[in-house]
Amino acid sequence: MTLHELYNQQVVTTLMNEFGIANALSTPKINKIVVSMSLGEALSDKKILETMGEQLALITGQKPLTTRARRSIATFKLRAGMPIGLKVTIRGKRMWAFLHKLITIVFPRVRDFRGISPRVFDGRGNLNVGFSEMTVFPEIQYEKLDTIRGLEVTITTSSGNDKMAYRLLQLLGMPFEKGN
Repeated sequence: MTLHELYNQQVVTTLMNEFGIANALSTPKINKIVVSMSLGEALSDKKILETMGEQLALITGQKPLTTRARRSIATFKLRAGMPIGLKVTIRGKRMWAFLHKLITIVFPRVRDFRGISPRVFDGRGNLNVGFSEMTVFPEIQYEKLDTIRGLEVTITTSSGNDKMAYRLLQLLGMPFEKGN
């Protein structure tokens, strides 16, 4: 059973019963997953954006979008509009496949992983998880990387609060810390 089938067949009814939701369409769901990385060294080396873009495309299955600086900061020699990062927004079938890979493969590969803290929610039901090494993703070959960089994964849900989003992700198998 895929994660999307699990959501449709079991998670929706469980959430409706626990939170007293009358309509199945108003149950919380995952809208999108955003994978982003900031590359400050792209100011001096333009080739980094291209190589890290290829790595991010391997991880997500989509070509990344280049993010640009919003304003100039003189101390960092940064001008507005300069490329400083990459991001990918995943929706639909790719989103469910990426979430499954995140839960079953990536989190178990993280060294000294004891679970995700419930405090990483933003107050509106969105989960933010940062990885200090992108080598935990199985597509990345350690030998081809020049330096180890991190990335951030944001899971955006349609629930309005953290409690419903926590329960949604918990039912989908997200490994949260024990005792919370």
